[in-house]
Amino acid sequence: MADPSSYRPKPGEIPDSPGVYRFRDEHRRVIYVGKAKSLRQRLANYFQDLAGLHPRTRSMVTTAASVEWTVVSTEVEALQLEYSWIKEYDPRFNVKYRDDKSYPYLAVTMNEEYPRVQVMRGHKKKGVRYFGPYAHAWAIRDTVDLLLRVFPVRTCSAGVFKNAARTGRPCLLGYIGKCSAPCVDRVSAEEHRELADEFCDFMTGRTNTYIRRLETQMAEAADDMEYERAARLRDDIGALKKAMEKNAVVLADATDADLIAVAEDELEAAVQIFHVRGGRVRGQRGWVTDKVEEITTGALVEHALQQLYGEETGDAVPKEVLVPALPDPVEPVQEWLAGRRGSGVSLRIPQRGDKKALMETVERNAQQALVLHKTKRASDLTTRSRALEEIADALDLDSAPLRIECYDISHLQGDDVVASMVVFEDGLARKSEYRRFQIKGFAGQDDVRSMHEVITRRFRRYLAEKEKTGEWTDGENAETPEIDRNGEIDRNGEIVGSGLTEDDGRPRKFAYPPQLVVVDGGAPQVAAARRAMDELGIDDIAVCGLAKRLEEVWLPGDDDPVVLPRTSEGLYLLQRVRDEAHRFAISYQRTKRSKRFRSSPLDDVPGLGDTRKQALLKHFGSLKKLRSATIDQICEVPGIGRKTAETIAVALARSTPAAPAVNTATGEIMEEEPGTMGSGGEPVTTGAPDERRGQET
Repeated sequence: MADPSSYRPKPGEIPDSPGVYRFRDEHRRVIYVGKAKSLRQRLANYFQDLAGLHPRTRSMVTTAASVEWTVVSTEVEALQLEYSWIKEYDPRFNVKYRDDKSYPYLAVTMNEEYPRVQVMRGHKKKGVRYFGPYAHAWAIRDTVDLLLRVFPVRTCSAGVFKNAARTGRPCLLGYIGKCSAPCVDRVSAEEHRELADEFCDFMTGRTNTYIRRLETQMAEAADDMEYERAARLRDDIGALKKAMEKNAVVLADATDADLIAVAEDELEAAVQIFHVRGGRVRGQRGWVTDKVEEITTGALVEHALQQLYGEETGDAVPKEVLVPALPDPVEPVQEWLAGRRGSGVSLRIPQRGDKKALMETVERNAQQALVLHKTKRASDLTTRSRALEEIADALDLDSAPLRIECYDISHLQGDDVVASMVVFEDGLARKSEYRRFQIKGFAGQDDVRSMHEVITRRFRRYLAEKEKTGEWTDGENAETPEIDRNGEIDRNGEIVGSGLTEDDGRPRKFAYPPQLVVVDGGAPQVAAARRAMDELGIDDIAVCGLAKRLEEVWLPGDDDPVVLPRTSEGLYLLQRVRDEAHRFAISYQRTKRSKRFRSSPLDDVPGLGDTRKQALLKHFGSLKKLRSATIDQICEVPGIGRKTAETIAVALARSTPAAPAVNTATGEIMEEEPGTMGSGGEPVTTGAPDERRGQET
């Protein structure tokens, strides 16, 4: 625990101007970002008597080891910079809304020749019109299904559309009248776009025009005794009205507004948002956050606005935003919203009338969301805390292991040997810090040696990071430990480069030490991990192993394992960590194996990309025919020059397969697939995935 006075800035160092400040921990990781109208006054509040601070603020300042600030010219710039840094650094002590869902939108791709109606999530694309967000994707599909009777717009994917155009036959929706089938030219591109425009107009709230028009057409059809047509129009009107009932009018005058309500207690806060477009509730979403800092309702609203509109522009930011409390000060936030929209935005508290009544509904939803969250969360918080305490007691640790790393080795009969590293913080998986390794220090199957290599490489990187940031030195002429970067791969499968991340607070690979290292295995694997750390001079990180056979916990140097009760929450957490490491390792090993099986001699041709490989195979039909082709024939393929053709011919000649094996008793030719046949032609038994790893001792 750090003493805030040890890093308190000297009097007069902090400027009396707007700015953004960052607190960092001992590992230089940004743990809190804040903004202030006056940096001097705001930062002074953090360096008062610890007894007078809010418990969460006290925890933050004692975790921090330094503070720095950036001066800006206006409060609006401070707001923008604060939002950018919170998104970039993900500080642990800032308010973070647990909005893990990507809310679905009803989207119309007006940027295509034949616009398509579909469900979309994630970042918004230019030229696409969005309606929502909706709480559930099925709600969008129900609405679309009703509207397609009246506005038969294309909903199929590009592949289905092209296939229908090629065969001249529309899909099922085209046959039942729920698609105008532009793929087979039943309507022109212009007529189909008009349908899409009308669909969008209806979704924006211009409903009465279409209802009245259909009612007029129905009456005319009945007068002309076209009763079947009149019946179809009647059904269309019913479908539109049913779709309208799903979004009843809640505000008059076709109002566009977002209503934000907050329900909170001392520990947590729930935020609910209703999106009203054209006077109708078009979508709803909600967030829950731990109040990791002392914060007012107005500040919670400000954070919610940043979360909601930080990536939005234009009409996605409504003209009116109704909130339960205004940020202090409100002017910079209003100016920021206006900049996102491109025109004025009214940010206010509703006082009376329909908007006040609707705000009360949103508040009730927020209260219910908080109660529901607490019902689910209470036991979870208690359970995780108890699990960490049980692990600390069983392993005789000084404190609960808030960061646990687990390692597992996976291979297929000694081939494609890989390892995984998973990270759990506060009992929850932190997938952004998972890592994967290829074992390249030796060939063959040796789980103990593989574990030693992985632990060595991981903690060499950790020591190198400490040396780089100046946190750890061993004398004046200490050298950075040698780093074996060969084969270290991040969670996206990319080899980690030689450059380390700059000292800017971003998470570095392998930069933060765990309190506990768990290995999947028994005493030999634990001994290998401990030996690797001892060789690097690391003696302040605990190590244990979890053997799968009897779920025993092994400690370095102990002849007997630690046996936790089967009902122990600590054992359950260790099992979850171990199983996650096993899953991550197996998935990577399978990926490597499948890539190896899919490898082609063309992969060895430098500069030959996927497009030209496909062109070659499409031109010749098979790799066998390509092998027998001459250089002049290879040059006939578009994009293949003579020099490239010669290189391809050489690569294929080198990889010419040997003659097939023949069973001398039967005369049968045995076609051997890579990795599936033994040297004598007998099939190799691979077994189930869980049996392919090295066995635990």
